[in-house]
Amino acid sequence: MGEQLTGRSCADFTALLASKAPVPGGGGAAALVGALGAALCSMAGNFTLGRKKYAAVEPDIRALLEEGEQVRTRLLALVEADAEAFEPLSRAYSIPKDDPSRETVLEQAAQRACAAPVEMLEQCARAVELLEQMLEKGSVMLASDVGCGAVCCRAAMECAAMNVYVNTRTLKNRVVAEALERKADGLLKEYGARAEAVAGQVTAQLRGR
Repeated sequence: MGEQLTGRSCADFTALLASKAPVPGGGGAAALVGALGAALCSMAGNFTLGRKKYAAVEPDIRALLEEGEQVRTRLLALVEADAEAFEPLSRAYSIPKDDPSRETVLEQAAQRACAAPVEMLEQCARAVELLEQMLEKGSVMLASDVGCGAVCCRAAMECAAMNVYVNTRTLKNRVVAEALERKADGLLKEYGARAEAVAGQVTAQLRGR
């Protein structure tokens, strides 16, 4: 596929996203936004380290930073994984409708295309858990960044879920489709609400409520 999407500048990535190029699309955008959410959590942690006021929680902050970096880098990798899954799906759709292999190839490609957005949901859920802890333990001066990270993660999860549903709707195997949809629904319902709670708490703090 040539140069990695995540190796491009912000300007180049968004220009490619805006173009007629098949990738990146909504899935890649979802993963990138999730990575931004995780990065904001780490930003808050890095500003907390070394401050006497937070010395007691420094080991906890370091652990959050370590996991946050894993989440951030994995979400960036999912930008690439989502793009790689699109090519075989696109080829499958181009198979003539009278070709007896078309349905099987398309079914397999659509199932594979669900893998990246499902993992995006899982990784963003991890990020939300980290943001919850960072809000509790991190520097209050970075609370707005934690809140912004939560908003990013919620948005990323909603986008990732859509990218699951756009593929499950084509699956003939409804048992597999419904299992994938239940997983997406469950993660979005639980962690979307938790992300919203973090953002709401931050907004209330900032506005003195």
